[in-house]
Formats: sequence, structure tokens, C-alpha cells
Amino acid sequence: MERIILFTGKGGVGKSSVAAAHARKSAGQGKRTLLISTDMAHNLGDIFERKIGRNVVEAAENLYVIELDPEYILENDYADLQNGIKKIFASQGLGNMQNSQMLMMPGMEELFSLLKILDFYESDAYDRIIVDCAPTGETLSLLKFPELLSWYMEKFFPVGKVAMRVLAPVSKRVWKIELPDKHAMSDIEKLYVKLAALQDLLKNNRITSVRLVTLPEKMVVEETKRNYMYMNLYGYLVDGVYINRILKNDVENAFFTEWLGIQKKYIEELENIFAEVPITKIPWYESEVCGMDAIDRICNEVLTGDHLFAVNSQRTNEKYEKNEEGYLLSIFLPVVSKDKLDMHQTGADIIIRIGNFKRNIPIPNTLRNYAISSAKLKDEELLIQFAEKKGSVT
Repeated sequence: MERIILFTGKGGVGKSSVAAAHARKSAGQGKRTLLISTDMAHNLGDIFERKIGRNVVEAAENLYVIELDPEYILENDYADLQNGIKKIFASQGLGNMQNSQMLMMPGMEELFSLLKILDFYESDAYDRIIVDCAPTGETLSLLKFPELLSWYMEKFFPVGKVAMRVLAPVSKRVWKIELPDKHAMSDIEKLYVKLAALQDLLKNNRITSVRLVTLPEKMVVEETKRNYMYMNLYGYLVDGVYINRILKNDVENAFFTEWLGIQKKYIEELENIFAEVPITKIPWYESEVCGMDAIDRICNEVLTGDHLFAVNSQRTNEKYEKNEEGYLLSIFLPVVSKDKLDMHQTGADIIIRIGNFKRNIPIPNTLRNYAISSAKLKDEELLIQFAEKKGSVT
């Protein structure tokens, strides 16, 4: 597997078309390419003008497409875990609930979609995977959930495992609750292992990157900036920005002349913000992108660079460095102001909150005898200094 590229952006900016064009271009280079939609409002079938569903179909030579169905993935790949949860709900008088409803707690749909992407990667059946993600907010939920769930499992799973072994024989008699059996537990263990592999894959900057699709309009640009900030907060590499639906300069119409001025203003703003990230400009086509001819037009007129599928950024989202005071943790956080940022340490975790989004970063065991001595935001980096605790024994 050479590459995984995830495309996201505000709803309606054309991310599905841009993702489809990349997949088509990759297939044209002789690479076995899988195009995946994780958006519940799938529209790849409309773009390719053919039926696409929860099973992989071949849309063209070397080009394979699938629209993921999280409930189908759950029922076919995690039946033991589902049955275990079903028993718990049934013992509480909730046995009439649908199986999928029981496990589809917030974030779980996104998780099973990501796990399926991991399965495709590990199958080694494709050279490249292109992912058409859901709109910004849903994608952020999708990408932060594996780390969040792993954090909770690391905190509580050992206790839970002992509880399952000790309490299972008496749970039904004493508490009238039937706990999951060993088959369900084995699936939970499998899920934990897969979460670790999934995080390694998604945050491996040699393989995986995120590309943002936007429009030169105020509301969309503002959301793109926030998206960029949050992607870096959670440690994902952004290595491309696509500005879609740019008007041609030779439009002879008073209304469009004013619009051109507005677009120019926001294009310049995007170029300043993403100075280190390659920007691709896509013109406003007279017809919507439907069918292979329309997709090929984008491939031939826009996606012409030699480094289209390369990792086009060397940025490190976060890194630890040893210095005279101890260790310095640097986290790249673009377009964030100090008044919007909150950071503190709780036990063995660093808690970073920006707006409604929060990330828990476990402190490495190497720093168990160190504590945060200072923190500051400088040149779009959060710098957290660790100093050795007085009287500690290393």
C-alpha cells in the first residue's frame, strides 16, 4: 500500500468530485485504487452514474468504489460484541431494540467505517485508498474517536476485564444482569488491538494525509481554517488544499465582476494561511460533475502535478525534544488565538481544549518524574516545557 488520502470540507464544496477525480487519476496511472465514501449521504453513485453500495464494485480499469454501511459492517464483522451488548440490554427490559441501535452510540458509526478502511489497507489488495469523508464536523468526530476510545479503554479495560471474569458467574443471579461472555470479550480485545493499529495508520505521515476542499467564500473559508486547526490538534497531517469553483477572470457581467473581487480576497487569505501547504485551484465548470467525461476533465485540466499523490508536507504535528530544562513538547496549532486555547495537566494526561473540541494526550512513561513547568503559544506552536520534579528518583 502506497498511500491513503482523506478528503473533507464543508458540505456542498465539491469534495466528492475532487476525491473521485483523484481516484480516477490514480487508476489511470496503473495503480489499483479504492475510492471509499464514509459520508452517510453517499453521492459517488451520482458522480459515476452507476449503482454503488456496501460492496466493492469496479467502476473502471484499476478503479474500485464502495459506499460504507456501518450497520452492515457491525452485523457482519462484530457479531459477538453485538450479541454481548444485546444480552445486557435484554436483561434490562430493552430486548426489543434493534441490534444496530444498541451499539450505535455517538461516534461508533464513524469508528466502524474507519476500521473497515484499516481492513482494506491490511488486505494489501490496493495500491492507493482515496476516502471521500463526511462534512467537516462529522469527519472531526470520525478522526478523533479512535484515540478517544483507546484512551478510555486504556483507563478502564483492565478493571473491566477482571470484573467480567469475576462477576459473570453471579451477575445474573445477584444483579439480574447478564454480562457479555468470553466471545464478546475477545471481540472487545480485538477492537482494542485494531484501534492501536488504526491510530498508527492514520497518523503515519508517510502513508496517510488529509486534504481540505473549500470555496473562496467567507463562511467556507472560516470553517476551513477551523478544520485545519482541529486536524493538527488531533495530530493529522494536512498536505493539500483545493479551492473549488473559481470564476474565470474574463466574465463580462457586473454581478460576476463584484463576485470576482470577493473570490480574490478569500483566495489571498487562503494562500496566506496555507503558505506551507500546496494549493490547487479548480475552475467553476458550466455543468455539474457527473459521468466519466466530467471526472476526466478535472483530471486533465487540474490534476496535472507530478507530486499529486506524494506526501506534500514535512510538517511534524507534535514532537518531544530534550533540552536543558528537561523535555519540550511542541504541538503545531495554526490559526488559534490564546483566548480560545485552554491547557492543563490532569494526572498522567495533558488536556487541550479549543472551543468545543478536547484532546487528552497521555504523558509518556519516560516523563513520569517530570511535571509541566511552563506553556506558551508561539509562532503557531504550543510549547509545553517539562521539568524534573524535585526529589524524584530516575
